[in-house]
Amino acid sequence: MSTGGERATALRLIADRLAAHTGGVLAANAEDLAAARAAGRDAAVLDRLALDRARLDALAATVRSLADEPDPVGGVDGGGVMPNGLEVRRVRVPLGVVGMIYEGRPNVTVDAAALCLKSANAVLLRGSSTARRTNAALVAVIRSALADTSLPVDAVCLVPGVTHASVRALMALRGLVDVLVPRGGHDLIRATVRDSAVPVIETGVGNCHVYVDEHADLDKALAVLLDAKTRRPSVCNAAESLLVHGAVADAFLPRALTALAAHGVLVHGDERVRSYDPAVVPATEDDWGREYLAPELSAAVVGSLDEAVEHIRRYGTGHTEAVVSDSQSAVRRFVALMDTAVVAVNASTRFADGGQIGLGTELGISTQKLHARGPMGLAALTTTTHVLVGDGHVRDGAAVPET
Repeated sequence: MSTGGERATALRLIADRLAAHTGGVLAANAEDLAAARAAGRDAAVLDRLALDRARLDALAATVRSLADEPDPVGGVDGGGVMPNGLEVRRVRVPLGVVGMIYEGRPNVTVDAAALCLKSANAVLLRGSSTARRTNAALVAVIRSALADTSLPVDAVCLVPGVTHASVRALMALRGLVDVLVPRGGHDLIRATVRDSAVPVIETGVGNCHVYVDEHADLDKALAVLLDAKTRRPSVCNAAESLLVHGAVADAFLPRALTALAAHGVLVHGDERVRSYDPAVVPATEDDWGREYLAPELSAAVVGSLDEAVEHIRRYGTGHTEAVVSDSQSAVRRFVALMDTAVVAVNASTRFADGGQIGLGTELGISTQKLHARGPMGLAALTTTTHVLVGDGHVRDGAAVPET
């Protein structure tokens, strides 16, 4: 297996090559964007697909920062010496071969490749046909860099094909692929979990809520809401639903609805919310559970924190939920009752991101409860081997067979 130093050197070279080949990558991305526009793709798809020089520079910077992260492989993160003298070490080891199935987000190509390389995994990348030219250009740059290192070029591979046949083939590779990570919309994730013979780490759809408590600082609440909803609506950690305690609805909602309208956000509200602004459209049952990925938001007034929690537990997706409150008891209760990967207290849902919480970057945000939960950084791409070191130890003092 490669050393941590070899992997860090490879990542630095990849970052340099990405910076040097910006023009070719952007040209490929321009072709993908033109094809997507011609196909009538919506604004959210175009936003996730688009690269520019700033985004590519940010990707290269992320790869460089990962090179400087501590090696996640080989460390001992638990164990001890048993009463019988047997030494136990729990050692971090790679997962092996990671398969990524993802929609039109070419940044995932770089993030996944860098995270897997740093953690001594190989990665098979199956991006969407929408980004096929961009992904091919990015993988070509990465593989050209690997060719000049001690790491195998095939540690990063782009799965060929643009039809679902190649996806089905990848999902059937149990024994060759160790884990699949789907990253995209509800249909993609559901289909992968349902159909894959390979174990799946389920990343989740982000129907994220902002709950404004009766004890909230309303200026903070407005800032959190606007950042969570309007900064980049097309991403999974953007807020999709607003819940406001009835005690502060009269003071908060007129301000919030005016500010949201100024940012072009269409609000789907219950009867109380609609009473503040005729531009608010009636919310349907589907709206409460919908991930808009667009400048749209569902909104409701609730009578208590417990009612807000009940609403979130019914319609949420286990991704990220935010509470704005100056009451420590309210915050503690909200956090304790949330069954979700990330809880943000007096902070935007947009902080549910590996780069924002010290992980460097992320492979995705896991909403399951096994192995990895929340933003998946380097540690989530390793598992453990228990190393047992004895000195002729046998169970229960059993006799050594005679020879």
